[in-house]
Amino acid sequence: MTDLPKPHRLQPGEPFPEFALPDAGGNLHTLGQYEGKYVVLYVYPKDDTPGCTREACDFRDHQLLRQHGAAILGVSRDDAASHQKFAEKYSLPFPLLSDPHAEFLRAIGSYGPKTLYGKTTEGVKRQTFLIDPSGRLVKSWLAVKVDGHADAVATAIEKDLKAKEQA
Repeated sequence: MTDLPKPHRLQPGEPFPEFALPDAGGNLHTLGQYEGKYVVLYVYPKDDTPGCTREACDFRDHQLLRQHGAAILGVSRDDAASHQKFAEKYSLPFPLLSDPHAEFLRAIGSYGPKTLYGKTTEGVKRQTFLIDPSGRLVKSWLAVKVDGHADAVATAIEKDLKAKEQA
């Protein structure tokens, strides 16, 4: 493992870093494209593995996220072909973005040392970032447990909407 400086941990209210990442079809996606919408940027370790499949399907099936018009973007190190197969197999209606060299993932703190069963390795960390319509971080989940996670994200959108109405 390398001794890289720790990335800046974004705080709620701070602008989320811009990105330009390709989807399975090679189309680039940037945060700016989603201005005016909530963005759920979820980082996951690997296509078509049990936890990642449950997480993707939960986001796919979550009615409240759809009602709020949230843009859902999955990000992993997997390549376009892997993303294409995964999205088709589970009818995922949202883009899966590739960051094969983990450059963006490192910048947001989603790639690096992680411990599983007492063993420390370097890899993709399952994390989610909720970004508001103006591109600012609303909330981050840095150690995601899949069960109930889509509900927690939808609840955070509702809480943010209410706070904005009252402001």
